[in-house]
Amino acid sequence: MTAEGFLEGRRLQLARGVLLQCIMGGYPAAKFYGSDDGDLALVADPAQIHPLPWSEEPRAFAICDADELTGESSNLSTRGQLKKVIARYAALGLAPVVATELEFFVFAPNTDPTQPFQPPVGLDGRREDGHSAFSVTSNNGLRPFFSEVYKCMAALGLPRDTFMHEMGVSQFEINLLHGDPLLLADQTFLFKHLLKEVALKHGLTVVCMAKPLAHTPGSSMHIHQSIVEIGSGKNVFSDADGQPTAMFRHFIGGQQAGMADFTALFAPNVNSYQRLCHPFASPNNACWSHDNRAAGLRIPASSPVARRVENRLPGADANPYLAIAASLAAGLHGIENELEPSAPIQGEFEVPDNLSLPCTLHAALERLKRSQLAKELFGTEFIEGYIASKTMELTSFFDEITPWERRVLAAQA
Repeated sequence: MTAEGFLEGRRLQLARGVLLQCIMGGYPAAKFYGSDDGDLALVADPAQIHPLPWSEEPRAFAICDADELTGESSNLSTRGQLKKVIARYAALGLAPVVATELEFFVFAPNTDPTQPFQPPVGLDGRREDGHSAFSVTSNNGLRPFFSEVYKCMAALGLPRDTFMHEMGVSQFEINLLHGDPLLLADQTFLFKHLLKEVALKHGLTVVCMAKPLAHTPGSSMHIHQSIVEIGSGKNVFSDADGQPTAMFRHFIGGQQAGMADFTALFAPNVNSYQRLCHPFASPNNACWSHDNRAAGLRIPASSPVARRVENRLPGADANPYLAIAASLAAGLHGIENELEPSAPIQGEFEVPDNLSLPCTLHAALERLKRSQLAKELFGTEFIEGYIASKTMELTSFFDEITPWERRVLAAQA
C-alpha cells in the first residue's frame, strides 16, 4: 500500500482463506476457513516495520498480525499461534528463549526446473565441487553478495552471530542470536526474504528447500531452546549447583511426546523428507543425547547458564513461526504434565520404534490428523485447515510423474 495510506492508519484487510492458500496457489474447501470467506485485518507490528535497504526506490516492509475484525488473533495465523504459546509460558512466570540456525544454498539462475541446480561460476572460472566446507577462501565469487547481505542485515537491525560455509555444495549457514521467540521468528522470516531479494540483484538464486541437491546434505533450521524466569532471568534448566533440573527433563519429555505428531509442522513439504530419510546429521528420530548430532534432540555442550535443548528436526523450508510454536508448545506440555524422557543415547544407536518419526509427508499428515495433542495445543480449526492445505499440495505432487519413474520403470515388464 502507499506510504500515505499506511501512515494515515488505513486498515488493510485480507480474505481469511489466504492463510490456507497452498504453495501452488489454490485453496482447500471453504469450510476450513469459514464459508463466507470474510476478511481479516492485517495489523502491522510497530517494531517490525523496515525500510528495505536493497530497494532502488523507497519501500518498507511491515510484518503484520492477522486479526479477526473483532480484534482477537485469527486461529489460522501462525504468528498468532506462536504468541499464544509465549503467553502460556508467561502465565507460569516463564519466558522461553530461542535461537535459530538457518542453512541455505546459493545457486546460479535455474531457468529450467527439470535440470539440477548448479553453484555459480567462481572467480577461478569453475563451479564449486563440494570440497569447501568451512572454507575461508573467496574463489566462489560470492563476496560481493555476502557483503551486501551483511550491510542489509545491519540496516534492518538483524544481529548475526556466525556465518559459515556448510557441508553442501555452495551451502551456507547463519546463526541468529538468541532472544524472544517471536522476535527470532520475525528475524528468521525477514532474513530469508532479504537473502532472496539481494541474490536477485547479484544474478544469483537462494534456495531454502530442505533437500535441493541429490547426494548432498540438506538444509536445516535447528531451534535452540531454553526457559528463564520472568524477572530474575534465571535459566530454569539448571539448578543452583549447575545440575539439570526436573523442568529440564520434563521439557525434553514433552518434546519427545510431540515430535512424531508435529512432524508435518516441522517438515511441511514433500521435499522435506528427502532430507530426513537420507540423514546426514539430519535426524529422523525423537531420541535425545548430549552433543550427538544423530539425535533429533541434542543438548549442546555448554555452561549451566546456557543449558538448552536443540530441536534438529525442522528444515530450512519450515515456517519459523509454526516450527518454534510447535517445539515450545511440546516442551510446555511436558512441563505441565511432568513427562519423563527416555534414557539419553550416545554413539551409534538404533532408534526404538516408539521414537521413530513419519518418513513421508503422507504419513506425517495422517499422524497429525489423529493427534489429539495437536488439536488441544493449536485448535481444531488450525490443524484441520493446515492438513487440508498440505493434502492439496501432496495430491499435486502425485499428479506428476518424475524423471526417475520414466528412467527406471518404463522398461520394466
